[in-house]
Amino acid sequence: MKNLLIFCTLLFAIPSWAAPAQSSNTQTITDVLGRSITLELPAKRVVIGFYGEDYMAIGGEQSFDHVIGMSKEIWQKWRPKNWALYVKHRPSLATLPEVGKVDTQTFSVEKVISLKPDVLLLADWQYQALKSEMPRFEAAGVHVVVVDYNAQTLERHIKSTQVIGELTGQVHRAEVIAEQYKVDTQLVFDRLAKANLPQPKVYVEYGFTGPQEYGYTFGANMWGRMAMLAGGDNIAAPFIKWWGHLNPEQVIAARPDVIFLTGTEFGKNEQSTLMGEGVSKSVAQQRLAGFEQRMGWASLPAVQNHRIYGMYHYGSRSIMDASMLQFMAKAMYPKLFADIHPEQKYRDFYAKYLPVTPTGTFMVSLQDK
Repeated sequence: MKNLLIFCTLLFAIPSWAAPAQSSNTQTITDVLGRSITLELPAKRVVIGFYGEDYMAIGGEQSFDHVIGMSKEIWQKWRPKNWALYVKHRPSLATLPEVGKVDTQTFSVEKVISLKPDVLLLADWQYQALKSEMPRFEAAGVHVVVVDYNAQTLERHIKSTQVIGELTGQVHRAEVIAEQYKVDTQLVFDRLAKANLPQPKVYVEYGFTGPQEYGYTFGANMWGRMAMLAGGDNIAAPFIKWWGHLNPEQVIAARPDVIFLTGTEFGKNEQSTLMGEGVSKSVAQQRLAGFEQRMGWASLPAVQNHRIYGMYHYGSRSIMDASMLQFMAKAMYPKLFADIHPEQKYRDFYAKYLPVTPTGTFMVSLQDK
């Protein structure tokens, strides 16, 4: 007892400056818009507006232990087989609260606030649409953080990856992923610069509607920007800023050398482009071949040379899209990029960073055997 009293006396006699400092998790991060946000990290309660698969890849599957709500429809509805793959592995995704979609005006600010998140992660386009609601989130203590893979710029891809790494406490993992993205994209840029070859004319179309009806194409973002980064002369760029429809006569008059058709796991009809989870190569090629019969296309160089390529529509606007960029570059410059294997790179990313294994067709050519 006497020894205990002496110990306690000595313990309380230690000056306050000698006691170990309390560690704080409060940090300030900067999002892609240059906004400074001070919050506790890693985030414990997160609502994801977009880029759910990227969040899991960068933060690891454990990052979803702290996801308390999502705008799920674009994943659940438009990528149904991919979504089912994740739900089978992680059933809790099915019961994750839905907060609605910004672009269909079903996004519920009230629902988000009721979940009491620390962080609401938004794509730039979502943030711009919800700007007037920011005071409500601030008043409720919700930190809004903005990332952006839609712009398809190296800078925003890297910054978005770093931000997600900070939010999830996976800074090193994020840096490794970002660095590999730089390497994979720089390979394309360096070879193109050194070769200095003539640019082929390129047309990209979301093939959801099939050959009987023109789908939308892309100007300076998403697939349109990727086509240009991969060394193509995007025929839609002079006419469309982001995305929209070209007049059929404009496409025919431009005489594209290469045509890329994007698709997902289902389409509007029996002729729609099909790509993605559960889609066989033969079916994907059959749907591509149908576009060679589109009215007025028989005379196009891309059709005459069978240079029509299919890509998984949701392979863009993601940190995984370096493989899609390489695929587009190889399609346009097959000899220059003969040694690279983009679809294997796409699958390797899943094997290394995600808990599911995709089975299907994500990139394909009519020329593939």
